[in-house]
Amino acid sequence: MLSVLRVHLPSDIPIVGCELSPYVLIRHPDKTVSTEDVPESAPVEGCFLRYKWYRIQSDKKVAICSVHPSEQATLQCLGCVKAKIPVAKSYHCTPKCFSDAWQHHRVLHERAASAVNENGNEEEDIYGRFNNTTSGINNNNNSNTSVQPVVNGTTPLYPAAVTQRNGGETWFEVGRSKTYTPTADDIGHVLKFECVVVDSETKTPVGQPNTILTSRVIPAPSPSPRRLISVTNADVAGHLDSSSGTFTVLSYNVLCDSYATSDLYGYCPSWALSWPYRRQNLLREIVGYLADIVCLQEVQSDHFEEFFAPELDKHGYQALFKRRTTEVYNGSNQTIDGCATFFRRDRFSHVKKYEVEFNKAAQSLTDALVPNAQKKTALNRLVKDNVALIVVLEAKFSNQGVDNLGKRQLVCVANTHVNVQHDLKDVKLWQVHTLLKGLEKIAASADIPMLVCGDFNSVPGSAPHALLAIGKVDPMHPDLAVDPLGILRPATKLTHTLPLVSAYSSFARIGYEQQKKRVDPNTNEPLFTNCTRDFIGTLDYIFYSADSLTVESLLELLDEDNLRKDTALPSPEWSSDHIALLAEFRCKPRTRR
Repeated sequence: MLSVLRVHLPSDIPIVGCELSPYVLIRHPDKTVSTEDVPESAPVEGCFLRYKWYRIQSDKKVAICSVHPSEQATLQCLGCVKAKIPVAKSYHCTPKCFSDAWQHHRVLHERAASAVNENGNEEEDIYGRFNNTTSGINNNNNSNTSVQPVVNGTTPLYPAAVTQRNGGETWFEVGRSKTYTPTADDIGHVLKFECVVVDSETKTPVGQPNTILTSRVIPAPSPSPRRLISVTNADVAGHLDSSSGTFTVLSYNVLCDSYATSDLYGYCPSWALSWPYRRQNLLREIVGYLADIVCLQEVQSDHFEEFFAPELDKHGYQALFKRRTTEVYNGSNQTIDGCATFFRRDRFSHVKKYEVEFNKAAQSLTDALVPNAQKKTALNRLVKDNVALIVVLEAKFSNQGVDNLGKRQLVCVANTHVNVQHDLKDVKLWQVHTLLKGLEKIAASADIPMLVCGDFNSVPGSAPHALLAIGKVDPMHPDLAVDPLGILRPATKLTHTLPLVSAYSSFARIGYEQQKKRVDPNTNEPLFTNCTRDFIGTLDYIFYSADSLTVESLLELLDEDNLRKDTALPSPEWSSDHIALLAEFRCKPRTRR
């Protein structure tokens, strides 16, 4: 007879908007074991599996901690109540929780007072977007705010039909499929999953149901929105709207799931590291930027096919993908990552695609320059499976003026992820140089603006960054000291002719002081685009050809104010260890020749 051996949930903390997909292990009548579903439409020897989800609601109202949403609140900040800050932000689970969060919590009070002074009662407009998360402003004094214990009282039952009742709890049926996606109505409540074998003829259960309870449903943490800052008029904060002849480009390392382990990111809650949670959070963020062109790195192959491509297709994007090569990688082809480029079909059409495999370039280099006795050693150093994806697009819009009507507006977009190993400085520089030489050939064949995006695993001031930003590398640069294969000599060959400029260096040229504070004055690059417990610095860039493009706006940078206290990335709010970069460009009118 069909029987259920085990029911398990991959994550014990359910989050609004993130699908719960239980693991159900069953034994078939022939004694084989599997996790395949047995629906009513395809019974096995007269039996099938029936699933139900319940929301368990206590007769007593439960307040949830604003900092630790999986915990029940025990005290409330009276300062929040007086300031009419959304009540959900006033709850804390312990006095220590409140004390630890005060540096961030206090800013809510200050902003509420400021909003009243400047705009009247605007608190809800300002705070409504935080969705039970805390701010990140560092202040230290909590002496003027008192707290009171939370007193639980009765609350009306939902008007829905009562399906089961047990003591002081009421169970409402909320789903009848194997999977369930929690909604806002579930916040603060425990969910119950029930799986039972049912007789196909009588439709009655066979044996006892298998059940499992979740912890309380928590809202999906949401960071404060990042604005698009005009760099042509620093006093104007724009919206992500590129309908006026400009276009926007996003570059984002989304952190491959196979790398998102508790060993590497133990400071991030396990539920926030899980792919079912991160994929929804990443999708919300990416779609919210409304970018015309999206360059993603560390996109796992199966996630591109099963998630990113179909989901972004729903939002009008066409997808292109280049998977990393597999000469070094020894895992599954499904989990190897790569570079994915998406573009909005209503804004661009696809003209051509080039794939750069640095492994092939390494083979050609060693055949030409390295003696036979050293080729194996050379290839072991150079072959790292990194790739680049180059896409030529044609714009479906124009701002070229009357003299250029009818001329095609092409854009070349390179998307890459350079080798990560810190000690292989020569390999990083060689990969960047190889990519730029390929782009030079494309530029020589067409009058075309260039965009070079990606995770270059190179900090500002490094040799790869210098090559990109100024077109050459100082022969005395310390990075050139690491060159065991002699592939960087002579240093005079480390040049290119593309007029590339880093988009985010534009912040250093404007009077927007808040953003200038987030830029390194020595390099004019962001203070960080990657932030973990072990490293904080800039690795990601968007470079553009300054002779054919101008920067109109940039997505504001993050600083400590945007991150939760004592938290690196990834976090419940930000689902990658990198931050997204986005720039709005305008094509310069072409002169007649």
